[in-house]
Amino acid sequence: MAGTLFLCATPIGNLGDMTPRVVETLRSADIIAAEDTRNSIKLLNHFDIHTPMTSYHEYNKTAKAYTLIEMLQSGKNIALITDAGTPAISDPGEVLVKMCHESGINVTSLPGPAACITALTLSGLPTRRFCFEGFLPPDKKEKQEILDELKNESRTIIMYEAPHHLTRTLGELYEVLGDRKITLCKELTKRYETVMVSTLKESMEHFEAEEPRGEYVLVIEGKSLEDKKSDAQEKWEQMSIPEHMKIYEDRGIDHKEAMKLVAKDRGIGKRDVYKALLEEG
Repeated sequence: MAGTLFLCATPIGNLGDMTPRVVETLRSADIIAAEDTRNSIKLLNHFDIHTPMTSYHEYNKTAKAYTLIEMLQSGKNIALITDAGTPAISDPGEVLVKMCHESGINVTSLPGPAACITALTLSGLPTRRFCFEGFLPPDKKEKQEILDELKNESRTIIMYEAPHHLTRTLGELYEVLGDRKITLCKELTKRYETVMVSTLKESMEHFEAEEPRGEYVLVIEGKSLEDKKSDAQEKWEQMSIPEHMKIYEDRGIDHKEAMKLVAKDRGIGKRDVYKALLEEG
């Protein structure tokens, strides 16, 4: 009988956030797969956990996953931990989880701390709808594509950033998104927890003058629905009414219905659309 992969959330700062269930699972597992064994040994020692560890990180995530799958198939239970927070979120654990599902191996998650959710709840920004981007990719083209997608994102946006890239990233966000509200969080749950409520422009200027230290969680205001409507209307107004009609008719929408849609898009009456079509005849 195959074993189980346990995704064990560990504290993002305050060790008091470790759940009893995670402690018990780490003690009873056959092996712990850790992102950095040198970092995790401190956590295990604190909770008097003596389960053997093996490394599982970004640079061996695929090759090592095959080894771990074999161990699971032989009946061993494996607990997966990351340096801090919940495994498989912006973490190589997602590869192992996918491969477990493909191999028919049971996976269960032991919930606990996650920096993205902790920062979101502290941000003061809307929490009902949000999207998570993690770290922006280093490739310039790929990063620009993501930023262009985020330009019209109406949900609250959460991302991570390292201190040596923070000022540059804030500048890129400001350039693409405009001046939005932002909450920057660092040292979450720790003694010197910092929650900075600001705007993209102000925070960019702040960190140009003061060097950032520590990894940050950025929680950014989504685009307002009013701004989205305004941008859409501006786009339609840049084309003629016949061109606008053609977009809908090319999709197989009949003439009458297309006129209704054009009128709605442009915030004008159907009669105005009809009149413009006659004039452009």
